Amino acid sequence: MATDARRLSFLLAVHRAGGVLAAADLLHVTPSAVSQQIQRLEREEGVTVLDRGPRGVTLTPAGRVLAEAAERIEGELVSARKELAALGDDVAGTVTVASFSTVTVAVLVPALVALKEDHPGVEVVLTDMEYADGVRALRAGEVDVVLHERDEHTRPNAGRGHRDVPVLDEPWRLAVPTSMPTPGSLHELAGARWVGPDPSTAAARALGRLGAEIGAELSVRHSFYDFGVALALVAAGEGVALLPALALGSGIPDGVEVVTMPGLGTRRIVARHRQSRHEPGPAVAAFLEAVGEVAAGIDLG
Repeated sequence: MATDARRLSFLLAVHRAGGVLAAADLLHVTPSAVSQQIQRLEREEGVTVLDRGPRGVTLTPAGRVLAEAAERIEGELVSARKELAALGDDVAGTVTVASFSTVTVAVLVPALVALKEDHPGVEVVLTDMEYADGVRALRAGEVDVVLHERDEHTRPNAGRGHRDVPVLDEPWRLAVPTSMPTPGSLHELAGARWVGPDPSTAAARALGRLGAEIGAELSVRHSFYDFGVALALVAAGEGVALLPALALGSGIPDGVEVVTMPGLGTRRIVARHRQSRHEPGPAVAAFLEAVGEVAAGIDLG
């Protein structure tokens, strides 16, 4: 009996989602429908595909073999759809993008406007997602492009089967409380108090680099992920913050002075996509081109 590809898709959903309930949400069906498809798959193949335990389900060795086959089938179908779209006169398809707020507002939204004019058949779906989650989604085929950030001195780590496309290099800026003297060099900041960026961010890596260049252990308090929170803390006199230029585009609150100086470096925005014989497809390529054109026109002052 031939393996039912639809049943394999249910197994793949359980594997990616981590359980039957989560897979049901992902597929927009009931949990019982997922369980029935898995049971039928096991009967048809004569193997057990899931280990069912008190902490959830995991794939058996046979289940992993079938899940890998499902991924290959899914990949071939995606490639076929993209090739069919490329045969037409116009580029068409859906591009799912994981990004974060500063880049979405300054780059991606204007790129969507341009795409509607140049390639009306391309539909872009944006989702806010942290970098690690975005990379996992890219590997799983759940998104087509991941926008991420890194300090200029951080080595790229795209990995096999992925490619990083530089989008924008933007300078780091200092946000300084107006209650303190304006610093003229990095070494004047040796005794300053800093508002600390979340450790997972490019700003944290850049701040660590500055501390090494200054040659002093920086005094850090608080922790921010949102740049608006950082500016509010600086305005309250809580410390100095290192922020990328795009974070300052929405206005500077009272009590904050923006300072530029040599040695701060830059934040690089990168678009990561899958790279293979079939990818990126025409729709993803059109999206990346639009993003690059918008980024090239941004005035970072």
